Amino acid sequence: MKICISAESTIDLPREILDEFEIKTVPFTITLGDKNGLDGVTTPEEIFDYVDRTGVLPKTSAVNVGQFEVYFKSLLKDYDEVIHFSLSSELSSAYQNACSVATELGHVHVVDSRSLSTGIALLAIYASKLVKQNVSAEEIVKKVSERIPHDQASFVLATVDYLHKGGRCSTLTRNLATFLRFRPQIIVKDGKMGPGKKYIGKQLNCVVSYCKDTLEEFNNPDLEVGFVTHSNATPDMVEAAIKAMKDRGFKRVIETKAGATISSHCGPRCLGILYINDGGK
Repeated sequence: MKICISAESTIDLPREILDEFEIKTVPFTITLGDKNGLDGVTTPEEIFDYVDRTGVLPKTSAVNVGQFEVYFKSLLKDYDEVIHFSLSSELSSAYQNACSVATELGHVHVVDSRSLSTGIALLAIYASKLVKQNVSAEEIVKKVSERIPHDQASFVLATVDYLHKGGRCSTLTRNLATFLRFRPQIIVKDGKMGPGKKYIGKQLNCVVSYCKDTLEEFNNPDLEVGFVTHSNATPDMVEAAIKAMKDRGFKRVIETKAGATISSHCGPRCLGILYINDGGK
């Protein structure tokens, strides 16, 4: 049986990694004023430039039912089964849209990742490895679902301006953050984004502290693979995060850049380390 692993563009993987693990993707839509583009074609740099010029966040649109129908039908021409990983249902309508089409078509298994960005990628990569071991689609979904609660996805922001523009933090909080130079940590928990610690000072120092705290708090990582994912972070920030993960013993640390959808919500120079925290299993 031929099984396809699939995700939305919010998986934030470059083409070479998608190809390595044979993961197919379908893009979200990005709207900049009166111009529509696709996540993966529209770049984060265009997002940041647009916000700087207009003071307005772009609009991001989930893959709709019609787009999923076309996409899944195209995959089922070449595959017997499709396992699709969606951006957390708490953050987007993509999961429900995919489920609606999957019910109609059959042979499509939709997994609510309860995560975002390369938190989704960790699950999809695990599923891809199981496909190569000739595990059935039903068993893959079961095994992946068992790991979802252990999917550690968190980030430290350079600015809260994008949260403020999106209505997710108050003007007072934004002003205090600017005045005190604090960089909030965002943690994905139960499929939702919530506040974590607040770091104060130069962003490189904040990244170092954030990595140390995260690796200490979520201290049972699967060391096979981890991600450093960022939205145009500086090279020294990226280097510091990669070093922290390698020092912890990760065998493979993959650096990726957030795509336009994720970048439009987190803003520039956001950085996160992501891994599955179930090393005992």
